[in-house]
Amino acid sequence: MTSSTQTLEPGIALLRLEQPARRNALSLAAMQTVHAQLDQLLADRSLRVLIVTGQGAGFCAGLDLKSVLNADAGFDSSVRAAMALQHAFAGLVQRLRDTDAAVIAAVNGVAVGAGMGLALAADIRFAAPQAAFHVGAVKIGLTAGECGISYHLPRLIGAGRAFEIMLSGRPVNADEAERLGLVAEVVPADGLLERALACARQITANATYATAHTKRVMWQNLDAASLQAAIELENHAQVLGLMTRDFQEAAQAFTQKRPPQFTGE
Repeated sequence: MTSSTQTLEPGIALLRLEQPARRNALSLAAMQTVHAQLDQLLADRSLRVLIVTGQGAGFCAGLDLKSVLNADAGFDSSVRAAMALQHAFAGLVQRLRDTDAAVIAAVNGVAVGAGMGLALAADIRFAAPQAAFHVGAVKIGLTAGECGISYHLPRLIGAGRAFEIMLSGRPVNADEAERLGLVAEVVPADGLLERALACARQITANATYATAHTKRVMWQNLDAASLQAAIELENHAQVLGLMTRDFQEAAQAFTQKRPPQFTGE
């Protein structure tokens, strides 16, 4: 099995890439397996948080290049097949962004190319000290802009820093990633999953509407045309939130000085 899924707690699931000998590099077949697993995970309406991690020394080394080269180490794929390959990898990034579930990347090791794109697509990233981020493709004659990297990286760390990293192809280690704001926190490797799970529990303690729409508003307003447009979206989301039963419960709990009991309604 190239990857596995597991329900850690109600509302919290884990997707783990499990090809440690390849630092969790993915062939097209392996990526299709991940998509199939996501089909099942994301179909569960009770899913609130998805944690993504890797096994061994790698988070995800991106495309398993050997899987697409012929016996002479050449790439002789058709344009159609090459585009299908690209869509499979980039499509995973889009799915993580589109889901209402919060996505946490527990970056346990190197994240290269599409693997870096996967990490950047998460809403929150925690990293082990041995984690490192590599754009990868620019080193082999391709563009560093793949799997959403050219979209996410400048929004996370600023365009100036993103240009330098993407054009040079140099790695960004865990400490620098934390300084740049690329990861929320660097934690010891043996406590990485527990840190991600603790964050997931904080998220699931909030109302379903609150977290799902906070994610939507955040990502949409990163592309807002103006402050007015951003506030308009916030206003609509907030007014709808006022209509939920969970808000009514929270208001009553506040006046009664007790924890709210959210039901997702």
